[in-house]
Amino acid sequence: MSHSSVPSLQFENSRRQLIRMALPISLAIFIPQFNFVINNIFLGHYLKDSLALAVAGITGVYYLIFAAIGYGLNNGLQTLIARRAGENRPEEIGKLFSQGIWIGLLLALIGIATTYTLTPWLFDLLIQDKEVLQKAIEFLQIRIWGLVFLYVYQLRNALLVGTNQSRYLVAGTLAETTANIVLDYLFIFGAGGFPELGFVGAAYASVLAEFIGMFVIYLVIQRKGIAKRFQLFTDFTFDRGQNKLILSVSAPLIFQHAISIISWQYFFLLIEHHGAIAMKVSNIMRNIFGLFGCFSWAFAATTNAMVSNLIGQGKQDEVLSTIKKIMQLSTGTALLIAALLNIFPQAFLALFGQNDVFAIEALPVLRVVTLALVMMSVSTVMLNTVTASGNARISFYIEAMAIVFYSAYVYLVSEYFFLPISYSWMSEWLYWICLFTPSFFYIKSGRWKNKKI
Repeated sequence: MSHSSVPSLQFENSRRQLIRMALPISLAIFIPQFNFVINNIFLGHYLKDSLALAVAGITGVYYLIFAAIGYGLNNGLQTLIARRAGENRPEEIGKLFSQGIWIGLLLALIGIATTYTLTPWLFDLLIQDKEVLQKAIEFLQIRIWGLVFLYVYQLRNALLVGTNQSRYLVAGTLAETTANIVLDYLFIFGAGGFPELGFVGAAYASVLAEFIGMFVIYLVIQRKGIAKRFQLFTDFTFDRGQNKLILSVSAPLIFQHAISIISWQYFFLLIEHHGAIAMKVSNIMRNIFGLFGCFSWAFAATTNAMVSNLIGQGKQDEVLSTIKKIMQLSTGTALLIAALLNIFPQAFLALFGQNDVFAIEALPVLRVVTLALVMMSVSTVMLNTVTASGNARISFYIEAMAIVFYSAYVYLVSEYFFLPISYSWMSEWLYWICLFTPSFFYIKSGRWKNKKI
């Protein structure tokens, strides 16, 4: 490979660079969320099981807890890789990546063990409908095996985004989503000579799709010379020093993302007390967050990589102007999406094959959620600026404080006062305000400058 064909590891502070990074990341995040939506569309039209769409809300958020743990590891590793890229130290990137694989596999085994031991007991305490309980446990004990592939697959984000090669994310995500759609149809409905597995068919389909996505992206990494450039698979010897460094940055992020989604799981378990319609509506709102929030998450991931890389180059003075540019792009995208969803709500809700009662219940909640999407577009960028500065503990404290307020609000509104679920979903407004405010003042204070990692 000639020197001219090797992409630079150092980022430029320009809108063009931001968009070139954010678009592939958006697609990489969008595709798994699109898979969730496809799962739910198929389950909504699977008329032999009226509870499938409702239970999918609980199981989907549960799996997101563990996906968020992997995302926390990914973000921490991405911060380190982007910092080494900014410092132009490519020899360190392969070492970090190899140790990240070790940590990811260990976390996957913990997740699988938890799902088979602690989760059935915990769900039995919180879920009132025993049929819902049985379906949820059966589904999750299949679905959770996908963690092994998901965590290894997620780490490619840290590598490709952190080294300014986010365009290569697309191949794996397209392979995964194609496989997921085809396998969902075959397994849920029993098409093409396959057995009709119904609700659990979606679990088998998702696990296989994650394996295919992982396999394809690592073929790309090998074929494009990325593995050779960073010596990714040459040394998997356990390195205590590198593991300690990765965990020092990633552990607060892992806890941060985990408690965020755990609080959402708590929200869905309380919504279960409001009945099947409320569960279905809330599941669709989760799909809105996942599907359309991916653009905000992409800009947040771009923030993480860009800010850490600029600091690695010694360009701390450019950080604030970079944040401003990213925030303009993120908020503008969210406003456009929110407008379209509010103008054409029925077109989106009709995808899930439900009746008019469902649509009437869902409409006021959709109004609440779209405003939350706009608030999210600002808050995620600001919080990831804190993370990228190397101050993962500060971002964890901010998240923990937001979760306390969020959980207290959810309990009072949803359980104690038992108000309509549109009021419960207003908890998202409180959550994003609680994330933005301290992040903004921390970055404005300048205390993050010259942090070494």
